[in-house]
Amino acid sequence: MAAARSFGPEREAEPAKEARVVGSELVDTYTVYIIQVTDGNHEWTVKHRYSDFHDLHEKLVAERKIDKNLLPPKKIIGKNSRSLVEKREKDLEVYLQKLLAAFPGMTPRVLAHFLHFHFYEINGITAALAEELFEKGEQLLGAGEVFAIGPLQLYAVTEQLQQGKPTCASGDAKTDLGHILDFTCRLKYLKVSGTEGPFGTSNIQEQLLPFDLSIFKSLHQVEISHCDAKHVRGLVSSKPTLGTLSVRFSATSMKEVLVPEASEFDEWEPEGTALEGPVTAVIPTWQALTTLDLSHNSISEIDESVKLIPKIEFLDLSHNGLLVVDNLQHLYNLVHLDLSYNKLSSMEGLHTKLGNIKTLNLAGNLLESLSGLHKLYSLVTLDLRDNRVEQMEEVRSIGSLPCLEHVFLLNNPLSIIPDYRTKVLAQFGERASEVCLDDTVTTEKELDTVEVLKAIQKAKEVKSKLSNPEKKGGEDSRLSAVPCVRPSSSPPTVVPTSASLPQPILSNQGILGDE
Repeated sequence: MAAARSFGPEREAEPAKEARVVGSELVDTYTVYIIQVTDGNHEWTVKHRYSDFHDLHEKLVAERKIDKNLLPPKKIIGKNSRSLVEKREKDLEVYLQKLLAAFPGMTPRVLAHFLHFHFYEINGITAALAEELFEKGEQLLGAGEVFAIGPLQLYAVTEQLQQGKPTCASGDAKTDLGHILDFTCRLKYLKVSGTEGPFGTSNIQEQLLPFDLSIFKSLHQVEISHCDAKHVRGLVSSKPTLGTLSVRFSATSMKEVLVPEASEFDEWEPEGTALEGPVTAVIPTWQALTTLDLSHNSISEIDESVKLIPKIEFLDLSHNGLLVVDNLQHLYNLVHLDLSYNKLSSMEGLHTKLGNIKTLNLAGNLLESLSGLHKLYSLVTLDLRDNRVEQMEEVRSIGSLPCLEHVFLLNNPLSIIPDYRTKVLAQFGERASEVCLDDTVTTEKELDTVEVLKAIQKAKEVKSKLSNPEKKGGEDSRLSAVPCVRPSSSPPTVVPTSASLPQPILSNQGILGDE
């Protein structure tokens, strides 16, 4: 695995580049030579036939006046014989080594492309990116589209800036680093996607490379995937403008993303809070962030870093390793929460942390009881698929929720009970017709059956009251209509139920959509 060069002024001098011909292979009727290029700890392979070498040589003779006899001559008869190929491998390697030695500073463009520097080598990568943005940058900014870039490209730009060289060392104005910096200052929508395993034909583990995002000054939306969050620097510089953030397949904690500087301080508090006790740092909040997707990571807890995202409305923590729900009481504006496919086994006291929640996804957890959901009075959509709910009695906990319209219970043990749908709908009493179960509209036949079940239930309760006259009435309140109310300490007020919910899709790019 290739280790990345370190950030900072103590970085070692740039190592010399090497190129070796390590083998060949016969493709159809011609031989392809396999070249291994080494640049410090980074290695990659390039394949070329002899005619490619010949074309390279012709251009270098014309442009750089190199010795035209430097390249081994063509041979028509027996050109694919093993002895000739082996000799040519050695000769071509000597040729490449002489070229690299002849141009120790800035490799000629034609040679750099021949050796794929524009894919794998820092100077080549930044030059190619600068030229692309010189030609298309204004068009991309004007269209307002998401700009996709790889960690290796960002690593290369970061390294170039660290080196402190002239922004246009090659003399070609199109490859000036300034084109990149001008573009990144104005870009609003960014996507950084790494690759799993080695990048291309190299040994470069792109997802482990460090890079700095502080060159971006106007970001509104960022998606990062398959990177190491611990090596992503400068994201916090976008706090004033960033409204939507997605970090997937990259993080082991929320702190890594939201407060990377926390590791430097013993105690910290968000800006604007009343300070109590010893505090070594006051951290600015993400004042514009309303949508956060941290799904598909290895996050095991909802830590105190959520204090820094007070304006969050959409939060996706699905496909992580959460065991409990903590700290969400700090998110007063949270409306849509996805905790699906974690390891949650209890929802007790959830209403104290999720006062205004409208959409709650708990699918794919370890829930057997629903008792902790009975006071989520604003809840409109609840997904409980793929859990361990066995008893129909558990549904009573959500049956009295006044605004609940969409419920999903498939793939729980209770979903195989005979007449499962009507028995669940009966738990909603007079609101049964307003509830959509498992994305299927309730039929008139089902409502008739619900009425029968309700009548049977009422008869049982009357009989129970007659048998126990000391019991107070009103136990069937769950079967009566309840106005939809907003949770507050003041007396409840009636508000209209929501016919449809906004989905947490972020813009016309939809970066939080399903993969």
